[in-house]
Amino acid sequence: MNEAPAASPDDAAADDAEETGPIRRCIVTGERLAKEAMVRCVVDPDGQVVPDVAAALPGRGLWLTARRDIVALAIKKRAFDRAARRTVKVPADLADRIEALLARRCRDGIGLARRSGHAVAGFEKVGQALRAGGIGVLLEASDGAANGRDKVAALARGLGLPVAIVSALAAAELGAAFGRDHVVHAALGSGPLADRLRADGARLAGFRGPAGVAPSPRRGALKANAAPDTGGADGV
Repeated sequence: MNEAPAASPDDAAADDAEETGPIRRCIVTGERLAKEAMVRCVVDPDGQVVPDVAAALPGRGLWLTARRDIVALAIKKRAFDRAARRTVKVPADLADRIEALLARRCRDGIGLARRSGHAVAGFEKVGQALRAGGIGVLLEASDGAANGRDKVAALARGLGLPVAIVSALAAAELGAAFGRDHVVHAALGSGPLADRLRADGARLAGFRGPAGVAPSPRRGALKANAAPDTGGADGV
């Protein structure tokens, strides 16, 4: 068995520091970022690295910038061995596992908001919610029609609302959170769940592409398989 790379004194001191405060250090880049922009992993009793996207599992946290390429570098450069200061087992599909957990966390957060009456779906209902105010985050399906996403963003801009837009989930995933086949447009009211979804959506985007959280949805050609934008009262 190969020996794990030795940790430097500075690395050891940082790893031994108590996990308190809002900032964490990426084990790959060394950059210190808000923990909401990172993914935590831990080593289980069997010596395997497991993702902890909710940052709730016991053990020393191994923090990574929330990006697929950073996870790949961590595996390639044996950053987990160095951070854990021992040889650990890293699943080859770790990035896929993190992505799946983040997507489920996003869906669960939307579901909680829906059940508590703080989420709406459908083009018309989202427009009504924007005009009424109090929207914390807009949700636009990543495979939805670009013109529909642009209409919602234009409405928000016209009302002078600096509302964040999360577009890391596909229409089928948004639909699952609302108990429907698919949803293209949705919104959450302001509050802790909207704050959590903004952060989780941005992390998920790091594993799926650049859409994530942005002042407006991506512009570009309509994909051939884009979900339809009905634009009507019953449109989702």
